[in-house]
Amino acid sequence: MTDEGIRTKILVVDDEPDNVELLTAYLLNDYDIIPAYSGSEALDILKSCEDDLPDLILMDIMLKDGMDGVEAAHFVKLNYDIPLVYITAYADDNIMRRAKLTEPFGYILKPFEESELRTNIEIALYKYEMERRLKESKKWLTAVLNSIGDAVIATDEEGLVKFINPFAEALTGWDQAEAIGLPLSEVFVVENEVPGEKADDPIQKVMKEGMFYGLGSHTVLVTKNKTQIPVDVIGSPIRNEAGKLLGTLVLFYDISERKRVENMIYYQNSQKDM
Repeated sequence: MTDEGIRTKILVVDDEPDNVELLTAYLLNDYDIIPAYSGSEALDILKSCEDDLPDLILMDIMLKDGMDGVEAAHFVKLNYDIPLVYITAYADDNIMRRAKLTEPFGYILKPFEESELRTNIEIALYKYEMERRLKESKKWLTAVLNSIGDAVIATDEEGLVKFINPFAEALTGWDQAEAIGLPLSEVFVVENEVPGEKADDPIQKVMKEGMFYGLGSHTVLVTKNKTQIPVDVIGSPIRNEAGKLLGTLVLFYDISERKRVENMIYYQNSQKDM
């Protein structure tokens, strides 16, 4: 069941009427069954009910009628967000390789017991729901990070860039498409304005200290086109619930105006002392 009072709809696709009848008999008490006897008929059904799509598809791999189950599943994957479970009695290695590319939520081998069928359906529905929630969480997190008024870059545990928000793109000069997968040290290049002084590596600093505020008072960001911008930097480890380090979050912002004001005050004070 999807929501309380709403029955889960399953599209059953098999070119053998007896198999469709058997699946319907097993499942009809708890699910609404939509039968289809070919891949093309299944796709026609999906096109006709796009506002009320089935919650799951049971797809026989070895369909006849010019379109096998893998072809039909590939079309489903490209056009619909519906979990799919294959049903098969036999498939050669080539067909199975093709089937894997459609990322099914399970396989049921014929002949099968009713309990096995139901278990596979419930597992597939559960996995799909968990993946849907994860995707929604990622979308929400990305939207939040994109909306933050400061530049943000996130890396994985190896220090490779996994996320860069628009403010970080603007400051560093790196587009997201270019930056993803590169070491942080290539995208977020920092130096110390003081000759002979070396700027801290933010990842190493996170490893040593955990969350930190500032790499140093004279830290500058060297952009992709070699422009130097004074920045303040905050670094934080990204950990899972078990405390395992998953990566590093680096937040930074342009402090050019602050530095200009500080230099102006310093100059005015030095003039007074003369």
